[in-house]
Parts: sequence; structure tokens; C-alpha cells
Amino acid sequence: MTNVAVLLSGSGFLDGAEINEAVLTLLHVTKQGASYQCFAPDIAQMHVVDHASGEATEETRNVLTESARIARGEVKPLSELNVDDFDALLLPGGFGVAKNFCDFAVKGAEMTANADVVAIGKAFAAAGKPAGYICIAPVLTPHVYGAGVHGTLGTDADMAQAFEAMGGTHVNCNVDDIVVDEAHRLVTTPAYMLAENLVQAEQGISKLVEKVVHWSA
Repeated sequence: MTNVAVLLSGSGFLDGAEINEAVLTLLHVTKQGASYQCFAPDIAQMHVVDHASGEATEETRNVLTESARIARGEVKPLSELNVDDFDALLLPGGFGVAKNFCDFAVKGAEMTANADVVAIGKAFAAAGKPAGYICIAPVLTPHVYGAGVHGTLGTDADMAQAFEAMGGTHVNCNVDDIVVDEAHRLVTTPAYMLAENLVQAEQGISKLVEKVVHWSA
């Protein structure tokens, strides 16, 4: 059975993992007949946002602890992820990726990325194992795969410019489609970069997961 590592960046699209994207990812991994294990770094969130008001609060929360909400408690520290135990890697989006896995939300193309998250991505790449980066998560791929990596952040010109400023090759992509970088065994999809509802988000995510699991077989 294909075994997939899923990296979560908290819980809640404004300061953590996008919950719909994360659940759809886990659902489609299971529907493909594969298994998964969720991981998250044991670090503090950049900040905490009240999702009812959209305003930042004075709370402090931990990325691993918050990710456990999505994974029903079945989440392990990123430090315990052994690439040899898994066949593929998946990263749902959400602002947690742009705030907790890197600082793209603040610095854009001048961002720095969490060294442990990048190291895991690089380890999967070095092992020739496929990966899928969803929504905003592809901002990490130039740091993982290097210059020339193909990926998508949807159709926004400013996002495409930032991706290319980091060395990537941006490919415009509709919400229901995926971008496949055969050379790097990498799949990306816009999801809630473009999606206006759950059905639209599901269309691209299902294709991404299917491709990644197929590559892993």
C-alpha cells in the first residue's frame, strides 16, 4: 500500500492549514487506496487569527497542537518523519504555509523558509519520490527543487511574478486542473487560490492526489 506523508501547518485558513483542503487531501488519499500519516513542526504559529472577525488576537498557539485538530489527534512532530517510510509527500495550503512554514505572507518573493520543512521536501525530491503542493504551498517549491521548477499559484499576475522571482516557472492553471512537473515528479493545483466553494476546490485536489499516488505505485 502506498504510504503518504501529509504536512499540516496548523488549523484554520487564516493562520494555519486550510481545513477543507486538508480534509479533501486525506479523503482522496484514502479513496485512492493509500494510507497517510500527518506531520507538523512543533513550533509556535506566527500569530493567531479570530476566524469569525478576521482579526489577529493576542493568543499564542502551537502548529503541532493545532494540526492535531484536523488529524483527529493522529499527527506526529515533523522531526519524526523518516522519508524512507513513505512513498510520497502532500502539502495542503492555507496561510499557515505562508506564515508558519515560511514568511511569504510578510516578505513575498524575499521570503525565507523553515529549514526543517525545506529539508523534508528536499529529501523526498532526492529520493525521487513524488509530491503534491496545494494552494499557496507551491511558494515553497523553488526553495525545495531549485530554479526552473514548474508550478502554479492559479492565475494571479502578482503571485506568478513572485513565484518566478524566486526562480520558479509559473504556469497559469484553472481551479479544476493541475500542473505536472515531470522532471521533478511534482504536482500543484490552485485550490482556494481560486476556488469559490468546496466543490471547486475538490476538483483539482482529487486530480493532484490521484496523480501523486499513481506515481508512487
